[in-house]
Amino acid sequence: MDLDEVADRLYALPPPEFTAAREAEARAAKEAGDVPLARDIAKLRKPTVSAWAVNRLVREHPDDLAELLDLGERLRAAWQEQDADTLAELTQRRGAVTGKLGRLIRQSGDLSTAAVTEAGQTLEAAVVDADAAEQVRRGHLSKPLSYTGFAPAPILRERPARRKKPSPEDEAAKAREREEAEARRAAERAEAEAAHREWREALEAAQKEYDQRAERVSGLERKLAKARRKLDDARNRLEVARREERHARQRLDQ
Repeated sequence: MDLDEVADRLYALPPPEFTAAREAEARAAKEAGDVPLARDIAKLRKPTVSAWAVNRLVREHPDDLAELLDLGERLRAAWQEQDADTLAELTQRRGAVTGKLGRLIRQSGDLSTAAVTEAGQTLEAAVVDADAAEQVRRGHLSKPLSYTGFAPAPILRERPARRKKPSPEDEAAKAREREEAEARRAAERAEAEAAHREWREALEAAQKEYDQRAERVSGLERKLAKARRKLDDARNRLEVARREERHARQRLDQ
C-alpha cells in the first residue's frame, strides 16, 4: 500500500465521509508498522465540494475529461507557435467541451452555484496550465484551482485570417451555452429569492419574539417599581417603629 493508492480511495469519497476514512487509513498504516505513511495520510486535506465534483468527474467521465485535457495541450501548443487558425478552431471546441463537462458536474450532485463556478474555474485552469491539468488528471484535488496568468493570443504577422462562418454545430453549442447561462441566472435568482424569503420570515419571527419579551420586561419593570415603592414605605414604617420603641424603652428605664 502506498500514498497514491490511499489517496485514490479517499478522494473518491464524498466530503462528509472523508475525515473518518482518512483516520481509518492512517490507523491501519500505523498498525502495519508504516509510521511515515500514516503521517502522510494524516496530512491529506478534506476536499471542498467543488474539488470533489471535479475528482468525481475524473472517475466517472474519464473520456470526456481526457478530451478537455488533450484540447488544453493543443491550445497551449498553438499559443506557443502563434498559430492563429488552429487557435481559433480549438477555442471554439473549447467552449463546447467545457460546456459539456459543466453539465456533467451540475448533474453529478446537488451543488451550490458557488461550487459549480469553482469547478468550472478548475477546469479552465486545467486547459491553460499544464501543472493544473496534471493535478486534475490525478483526481486528488482538495481545493479548487484557478489560473491568474496571462494566456497569450496569437500575433497576426500579416493580414488577419478570414473569419470562418460558424458551423451548425458551433451555433448549436452557442445556443446551448446561452440557454445554460439563462438557466444559471434563473437558478441564482430563485436561490436568492428563497434565501430572502427565509430570512424575511426569520426577521418577522424574531421581531415578534422581541416585542413579546420587551412587553413582558416592561410589565416586570412596572411591577418591580411598584414593589420598590412598597419596600420604601415598609422601610419608613420600620424606622419609625424602631425610633418610637427606643424612646419608649428609655422612658421605661427612667
